[in-house]
Amino acid sequence: MKKQQFVAAGILVAVVAWMVFPMVMPNNAETVIEDTVPALTTVVALPEGVADSESPDAVTVRAERIRPQAYIERIRVRGRTQAFRHVEVRAEEAGRIIGNPVQRGSRVNEGDVLCEIAVDNREVNLLEAESRQEQAEFEYAGALDLQEQGLQSDVVVAQLKAALESSKAGVARAELALEKTKIVAPFDGVVETRMVEVGDLLNVGTVCASVLDDTPMLLVGLVPEQDVGALSVGATVAGKLLSGEEVAGTVSYLARAADTNSRSYRIEIEVDPRYQDLREGITVELQVDANRVSAYRIPSSALTLDDTGTVGIKVIGRNNLVEFHNVEIVGDETNQLDPGIWVTGISGDITLVTLGQEIVFPGQFVEANFDWDQ
Repeated sequence: MKKQQFVAAGILVAVVAWMVFPMVMPNNAETVIEDTVPALTTVVALPEGVADSESPDAVTVRAERIRPQAYIERIRVRGRTQAFRHVEVRAEEAGRIIGNPVQRGSRVNEGDVLCEIAVDNREVNLLEAESRQEQAEFEYAGALDLQEQGLQSDVVVAQLKAALESSKAGVARAELALEKTKIVAPFDGVVETRMVEVGDLLNVGTVCASVLDDTPMLLVGLVPEQDVGALSVGATVAGKLLSGEEVAGTVSYLARAADTNSRSYRIEIEVDPRYQDLREGITVELQVDANRVSAYRIPSSALTLDDTGTVGIKVIGRNNLVEFHNVEIVGDETNQLDPGIWVTGISGDITLVTLGQEIVFPGQFVEANFDWDQ
């Protein structure tokens, strides 16, 4: 017989013997099993900074006394910077550009000349209109004298008066045409674009330049319909530009009608004057102050879930029993030195389980001396 067959036969005999003959349990087996079952563990709640319990049978959890505080809910809105005004200044008279127009990027005041059109025959037209007015004035005055003597009819006097008024209107038109040869800035601002050069021929309505009013600069965005009811004109706003720069301002406009495409409402924030040199079109994230509520500031690690997956916190009641409370997160603080979140859904002072909330369950008794949380 081969060696492998002897080994197989031996294993078979051992298995059959193990299955046929009962195992003998020692007399002290029950005592051994009882010794291996751990005793019921005691849970002790201690405040932060206090050493753990020295008892080997006690499990320590950390707790903190939390009191409600006034908190202003903030609605996050994504938007961009926009000039208070940005207009294209157009020619109201046709003509050829003379003189160098204002350079792009130049800051101008209201009334500064942006483009100048050649006078051409406009000055001559004004002199002609003034002469016609002078003639009409003499003719009308003479007709009035003759009317007083009964030598002039009322019809002729009325005609001469109409001719005088027409000549005055002609003078006004000639003066206005001469005045409009200089295209001026409508308000203080920055020349953003310049569309013409010396020698260009402008028609009526041709753009001379565009002027941007950046004092104040606006922050604009769209507020979802579910949040717009919590906002109001005059609310304080904090903004952070894509470049990292922070700005502040107040809500100056809140639309009454929704955008037809997004069903959101336009909001405009007037930036505080101390923030200067902002450019138009920069992406900004806005935090708009909304409702003032009573909330609790807790560490984010204190959040937990119940059996149904509901987000909440575990607290220790006055009867030293663990309680689970569903909460709603209304805000957060991203301060790296002291991060936290703001929650609502509870009332009064609470003893929050900040560490070890996963090893206690609602209704469990916790040993705690509440002298430290008064």
